[in-house]
Amino acid sequence: MGRLKYKNQLKNFFKPATVLFFLLTVCSTYSLLGQNMQWENLLSDPNLNNFVRLNGTADFRLENGILIGTSKSNTPNTFLATKKVYGDFILEFEVLVDYGLNSGVQFRSESLKSYLNGRVHGYQCEIETSSRKWAGGIYDEARRGWLYPLTRNPEGQEAFINGAWNRYRIEAIGSTIKSFVNGIETSNLVDDKTPEGFIAFQVHSISSPEEEGKQVRWRNVRIMTSQLQENLLISKNKAPQISYLDGALTQEEKRLGFRMLWDGKTTQGWRGAKQKQFPSQGWHIEDGVLKVEASNGGESTNGGDIVTLESFRNFELSLDFLITKGANSGIKYFVKPGLNLGEGSAIGLEFQILDDENHPDAKLGKNGNRTVGSLYDLIRAENKSTGARGKNFKGVGQWNNARIVVRGGKVQHWLNHVKVVEYDRFSQIFEALVEKSKYEKWEQFGQWPEGVLLLQDHGDEVSFKNIKIREF
Repeated sequence: MGRLKYKNQLKNFFKPATVLFFLLTVCSTYSLLGQNMQWENLLSDPNLNNFVRLNGTADFRLENGILIGTSKSNTPNTFLATKKVYGDFILEFEVLVDYGLNSGVQFRSESLKSYLNGRVHGYQCEIETSSRKWAGGIYDEARRGWLYPLTRNPEGQEAFINGAWNRYRIEAIGSTIKSFVNGIETSNLVDDKTPEGFIAFQVHSISSPEEEGKQVRWRNVRIMTSQLQENLLISKNKAPQISYLDGALTQEEKRLGFRMLWDGKTTQGWRGAKQKQFPSQGWHIEDGVLKVEASNGGESTNGGDIVTLESFRNFELSLDFLITKGANSGIKYFVKPGLNLGEGSAIGLEFQILDDENHPDAKLGKNGNRTVGSLYDLIRAENKSTGARGKNFKGVGQWNNARIVVRGGKVQHWLNHVKVVEYDRFSQIFEALVEKSKYEKWEQFGQWPEGVLLLQDHGDEVSFKNIKIREF
């Protein structure tokens, strides 16, 4: 009897009316969840009255809920910007872009008469089809350039699919900015430059008539501005974090073992390379910036080089530097200060800091091995991440990031998060390079098991900040 009763209950459940009630209940529950998440459709107005076109004259139109931007010759970048300003938010959209066309979505962006006569500037989440695969990276439009290229996130580089609709998500909460493409975390940025601004869809300028008429399309564009922490996306991968905070470590950096190598205020932990104390002249500390002052352009002739009190073996060093026109300096590692107590700089491997355009040293050495980012006098810096010629140097008067990673004999130089030098300091190739360089006379140069770190005084004004390190 129990079995028969159970069968009758199943028959009643699968009656059409019962199934309809069940589906309506599920749909109603799902709808309530959606309402709690408070999504706002940014393309709800068919006339796009909640947007304004800025800078260029490329065409935007809305068809069947799809925003279509069309490239146009003889016009700068064109932006369709929200009239509303957004601070913290989660933004989602789908995008389909014609091959060869570059685009992006601005956020926390501005257009001010006082800044480049109203040029749109601010954060941009990259949309591109090129072979470098930086779609989903974060670019600072008309300001600082690339903040988060995907060079350190190979899984993120494979997320974007050419010729298909791609799902994007941007989470901007406080100073933490993350982007996702098709569920893959592509960017993990910490930056507090701009806390709020408009959102804008970009049609990039084009360089040839063949590109005219290409289109980028967006659909299902929605934004959430409340209950953000409860709705963060947890992806299957974790993008490496890149921080632009001044004088502070993020929780992620602390977890990974980073510490500040310079406290931003005092000379603690540093001394003159040829002195027991920190130099009494030639170096200046102010507002979290350590500056070597301009003198006569000579090598270590004013305050002299400064070195860490600690020695290091395996490490990751990151610091920001700013050079003035025609300036020369360097970051040295595996330094033995006692090897050269006479004139000139202390001896060690060097990450070259140089104004390649205006300093003669860029044309000396061999094949450009004295240019910015190079292993000075040994290996020329070149783009190892994308195959492009540019090294991603932001220029004179701009803050640039130098990153040196040492694991045993394996060494890497990174310039603004693009790898520019890679070598094995215990290899025969490295030894052959040393034999043909100015370092030939120093026995086992570059192969010493440990050494101090050095910031160079080369007689030119160069500034440093955010000096941090972790050891392996």
